[in-house]
Parts: sequence; C-alpha cells; structure tokens
Amino acid sequence: MRLLIVEDEKRLALSLAAGLTAEGYAVDVVHDGLEGLHRAAEGVHDLVVLDIMLPGMNGYRVCAALRAAGHDMPILMLTAKDGEYDEAEGLDTGADDYLTKPFSYVVLVARIKALLRRRGRSGGSPVLAVGDMRVDTAARRVFCGEDEVTLTSKEFSVLEQLATRAGEVVGKPEILEHVWDFAYEGDPNIVEVYISVLRRKLGAGRIQTVRGAGYRLVAAS
Repeated sequence: MRLLIVEDEKRLALSLAAGLTAEGYAVDVVHDGLEGLHRAAEGVHDLVVLDIMLPGMNGYRVCAALRAAGHDMPILMLTAKDGEYDEAEGLDTGADDYLTKPFSYVVLVARIKALLRRRGRSGGSPVLAVGDMRVDTAARRVFCGEDEVTLTSKEFSVLEQLATRAGEVVGKPEILEHVWDFAYEGDPNIVEVYISVLRRKLGAGRIQTVRGAGYRLVAAS
C-alpha cells in the first residue's frame, strides 16, 4: 500500500512518514497543496493524508479538485480547526474521514487501516450494504429499502463504524476513538445514546448488543 502525506509542518510530516513506513506502508511526503494535488493526481496512491491549511492551495480545494477529476482514493483530512462546521465542509468536498490536531498516532493508524479495509471490501465502492440497508460513505446518506433515513453527522459516523465491520462486534471504546477522537473527555455512555437513536431510526433489530463487548450491525430480520 502506498500513501501520500500532504502536510506543511515538516517535523510532523516526517514523523508520520517514519511511523507509517514502520507499519509497512510505502510513504511519499509533500509540503505544498499544489504539489500534493499533482502527486495525488498521478493515481498511484492508495490513500492520501491531507492537511487543510496548506501553502499554494488549501486542502479543501485539493480534495475537491481530485474528486472532480474522478480520483476515488480515500482521503483523510487533518486540521488544527475544530467544530462540526469545519468537519462538514471537509466532508462536503469529498473527504472520507476527518481528524483534528492534536491527534493520537494510534488513532491515525486505525483510521487509515479502516479506510483501506473499507475500500478493499467494497471494491472501491463507497456504498456499504447490510441486508436491505445501504450506507453511502461518500454522500453520507443511508437507505433502508427504498426509504432514505435522515441522520445527523455524529449519528452517521457511529453507524459507519458499525457498517464498516458489519457482522463483527465493535466495542464502545473503538466507537469513541473513531467518532469523538482520543481527546474526548465527556461521558462514554454517549455511545449508548447514539445507538438508541439509531435503533429508533433504523429499526431495533439491526443493532445487537453483545454484553460486555460492544455492538454488532446485522441485516434486519
């Protein structure tokens, strides 16, 4: 797997590259948005880690340009910004995931592996199917049969974690780590609240509780 890191903080970029190389990935690094767009457009990378605040061209524009040109590799956006508006803007340009600085390196690696695993399982398709439910990770839309179910950004993110590993048990700490990041200091029971909402919107039978372990997404019975 070959990754591209587009990050203007050179120390951070090189540190990430060293760690990811040790994980077994081939890693290219550039520090400018225009150069990042040029390298990503070559189509040789399996995933792009893309900072938002870049010289030359910001990450939003790089991501939008790649999607407009038909490039479908997963894009993980990094930013020092925070807040749902900034996250929505990044995702609206076609990013697959979003991580706010400062972040845990372990979380970054987990996000990268999840994106690559999702791409491999779906053959490059952004749509995850679980029974009659379709989760479109690119458009961030959910359909149960022919009916679209409206979810908030966080509700969708929780469902996406379950759908990416449909049929497997996903623990509460994993959901917190991926949806709320490592810096979240609130009540961990927030996951249960979102699971309850998803059951109400999608149907109670789709999400099973595995006592002491987590939750499992299954096809509706």
